[in-house]
Amino acid sequence: MGNSELDTSLLDNAIRFAVQAHAGTERRGKGFPYIVHPLEAMAIVATMTSDQELLAAAALHDILEDTDLTVEDLRKTFGDRIARIVEEESDTEFPGTHAADSWHDRKRIAMQHLRTASPDAKIVALGDKLSNMRAIARDYALQGDSLWNLFHVKDKESHAWHYRGLMDALSSLDGTAAYDEFKRLVLQVFTDE
Repeated sequence: MGNSELDTSLLDNAIRFAVQAHAGTERRGKGFPYIVHPLEAMAIVATMTSDQELLAAAALHDILEDTDLTVEDLRKTFGDRIARIVEEESDTEFPGTHAADSWHDRKRIAMQHLRTASPDAKIVALGDKLSNMRAIARDYALQGDSLWNLFHVKDKESHAWHYRGLMDALSSLDGTAAYDEFKRLVLQVFTDE
């Protein structure tokens, strides 16, 4: 044992906050609690940094997209940096538009934004996107093309466009184990047949 203890109070609070915010929700089509995904994203981010604020932002990354909480709620509880990172990593909303109808626009804007996002936001985004890509790769190996029916957009080529774009937008993280795994899985699932 070392002489000093790591102060994880901020991260502990973020995890509790995320667990409460996502309580009772299921990861779409997965049959397990939603919180598993943000915690996996956080674990991935931990392979790239020990920065407690980035780990907290990863645990909180879906709060703005998937709950009624606001960026102000995050700012009041966790401060400006974490709120800004979560906001940077969240999809743009198109109120009054069905998710499938706005999907391409939301993803295009997100990819453009990630290209110029802060290094912090890119690290959190990679945690999120690698967690998603791991699930897609696992499910695709089992279900094949029927997997795409779980999504708002059911066209595999649209998902290929999105994940290849993310690969490009996050390429500044090339050389990290997380990026290398992300790239390998994207190429594995979305190979040109």
